[in-house]
Amino acid sequence: MSQPNPPLLGIELPGTGTHPASWRRADSRAEELFTAEYWLDAITAADAAGLDLVFLPDSFALQVEGAVGRLEAVGIAARAAAATHRIGLIPEVPVTHTEPFHVSKAIASLDFATHGRAGWEVGVSAGQAGLFGRKGEQDAPSRWHEADEAVEVVTRLWDSWEDDAEIRDEATGRFIDRDKLHYIDFAGDNFSVKGPSITPRPPQGQPLVAVRAADAHSTRVAVHRADLIRVAATDLDEAVRVRGELRGAIAAAGRDPNLVRVLLDLDVHLAETPEAAAADLDRLEAWTPTASNTLRHIGTPASLRDLLAEVRTECAGDGVVLRPLAVATFVTRLPAVAPTLRDRLGLPRPINRYALTA
Repeated sequence: MSQPNPPLLGIELPGTGTHPASWRRADSRAEELFTAEYWLDAITAADAAGLDLVFLPDSFALQVEGAVGRLEAVGIAARAAAATHRIGLIPEVPVTHTEPFHVSKAIASLDFATHGRAGWEVGVSAGQAGLFGRKGEQDAPSRWHEADEAVEVVTRLWDSWEDDAEIRDEATGRFIDRDKLHYIDFAGDNFSVKGPSITPRPPQGQPLVAVRAADAHSTRVAVHRADLIRVAATDLDEAVRVRGELRGAIAAAGRDPNLVRVLLDLDVHLAETPEAAAADLDRLEAWTPTASNTLRHIGTPASLRDLLAEVRTECAGDGVVLRPLAVATFVTRLPAVAPTLRDRLGLPRPINRYALTA
């Protein structure tokens, strides 16, 4: 089974860590969670270490355990844009109660701010309809059907300006060529959007779309829409099987599997020795016992590198998303590769669908 080169290394930054007791560690900086400095320090450290992607989870719901409360992921990414140099910034934006026009504009703006390093992780919202009062609660199939339509609208809006729509003709006073702005005329079950966007086409053409393939509904959207598909597995054998099934489904959907990256989630805790890492985990578990279905690595930076090499050798993923149990302990380093996020992934800049038919 082929695997694109080079493998990607990402990190997810869920507050103080994926372990719900991580905020209780003395080094957690939990008191700074709602400051720009906390997030800038974590993201710029990942950037300096050579990581390829940072995922910023978000939700309209409060956490049920651990540190409670959230800053908005797109806002965090925008704050980090000027402070980082190569890492791809991928905030999660739930679409169940968010208009795709707003999502399109926000992610396009982030792509401009980062000079082509933006992405969007598609999320859905369960149990939060009462926060908005606009519609009733939806079941999983309808939420993901709506998300599928939202991705279609967002990506059409990114294409609604041709690349050379801005002409800035001082002599005639024409800033844009209106013939190169296009109505998207989308009419679906959940949205009816005429367009065009009010934001020019982003530097990448299409910022990367990421989807977690967590069930049949999200997997279907991932297979048809995503550039990055995140998966969880209990071991490498399961990861190999899941990646193979996804690549087959992507091909069956008429897409090239080599243009889609399957990223394996990996819960990780690192220390100077395996014994120290295990002791840290024991303390976290004593505070709040957990059960996880996600592959977990408790060890040292060297043993993590060995595992990452095994992931590649076994074709268990086109890359890994590290999910630190406690963010403050994260240490690893990979070299820089290419200037823009799509270039780094070896993905071509998409041709504008409207320019083709103009």
